Amino acid sequence: MKVKLLFFASLREQLGTGGEELELPAGVTTLAGIREHLTKRGGSYEKAFSGKALLRMAVNQEMAQPAAPIKAGDEVAFFPPVTGG
Repeated sequence: MKVKLLFFASLREQLGTGGEELELPAGVTTLAGIREHLTKRGGSYEKAFSGKALLRMAVNQEMAQPAAPIKAGDEVAFFPPVTGG
């Protein structure tokens, strides 16, 4: 299953890219699964997506929880929490 990943703000800087198309391995069917898969890449991906990293996620421009299902062709966005004052 292929999905489009988008990385925003500090994630884009950390990973050196604003996004990519990714063919997911069998069994990766949720946002949490994508995050775990990206963490296993190691290096900057491990640091950016590890369980300690605070991230917000969206599927097809709708905010979503880690258990949200994904399907082929979905656009999945990752970004750090927004702060302001």
